[in-house]
Amino acid sequence: MSFDDDRLPAWLTWQRRPFPDANLLLAHGRQPALVDSGFVGHAEETAAWVRARTSDLALVVNTHWHSDHVGGNALLQAAGAGIAASAPDAEAIARRDPGCCLAEYLDQPVNAYTVDVSLVDGQLLRLGDADWEVVRTPGHTPGHLSLWQPEERLLVVGDALSDYDVGWVNTALDGPEAAATALASLHRLVDLSPRVVLPSHGPIPTDAGAAFATALRRAQRLVDDPAGAVWYGARRIFAFALMIRGGLPVDEVEPYLHARMWLTDAARLLGRTPEALAAELVDTMLRSGAIVLRDGRLHAAAEHTPVAAEALRVPFPRAWPVAEPTGAGAEEPPR
Repeated sequence: MSFDDDRLPAWLTWQRRPFPDANLLLAHGRQPALVDSGFVGHAEETAAWVRARTSDLALVVNTHWHSDHVGGNALLQAAGAGIAASAPDAEAIARRDPGCCLAEYLDQPVNAYTVDVSLVDGQLLRLGDADWEVVRTPGHTPGHLSLWQPEERLLVVGDALSDYDVGWVNTALDGPEAAATALASLHRLVDLSPRVVLPSHGPIPTDAGAAFATALRRAQRLVDDPAGAVWYGARRIFAFALMIRGGLPVDEVEPYLHARMWLTDAARLLGRTPEALAAELVDTMLRSGAIVLRDGRLHAAAEHTPVAAEALRVPFPRAWPVAEPTGAGAEEPPR
């Protein structure tokens, strides 16, 4: 749904979207810009939403490269928009690194795209008619960034936090300090004292201070309980897998999990075999109500939008075509 609130200036349009999509933020003006582009399975809907509001999208800015944030990039880029992303993400995308977007690692499809504008901390970026400051906020991913509009005191936070939670951290790939890094990023955002926090999932918090207080407690818990952080990530990843696949038949669930790289890593960190962890993950999520058994299939219980099966038939980054030369590394977005 689109959002109409007098806390937001008239030159911004925000849309809350259920999983597997991230929320959308469109800045109107001489250089229309979109923050994040949702999941590949709903790229056409994302593009239609944008077209209904502007005929000349100049830029898509990704807070980070997970599949629910970059899934519409390819389609919007083909229509003429540039793509902006943090320097770490831009460099890996330019190399066509097989690990791009963690698409293969998480088994979450992403259509091939290129990055036109590489963003660094403190850089000013013109979105619409306003200047926003790039704020590096690693933790949820190493390349995660936020966007700060100081005149209106608006803060786009990506998955750094939501009204009810914080983003999961990947200590297997990003190191045991990933949770502490995420906590430090939250403190940096708190110091900005935003008037409005714009998260990538869930509603806009009615009380930014309360949302930050909750997020800091949750993030500290991930620091204090490394095993709990691993479990938290595993639950989030598995629930997302069920969402984008319309559930999985019961007899296919554990074989599916055994084949996943993220589960193998989680099992190693927790001192379990992948088989034992898969069984325990399913059992604990069933008992908590995070997943449900219906008509012989396991489904994610959280609200989500169905995805057509054919939308998942996208090559992993190792099979992406070689990137065409772009403006990656440019100081300013294309005009």
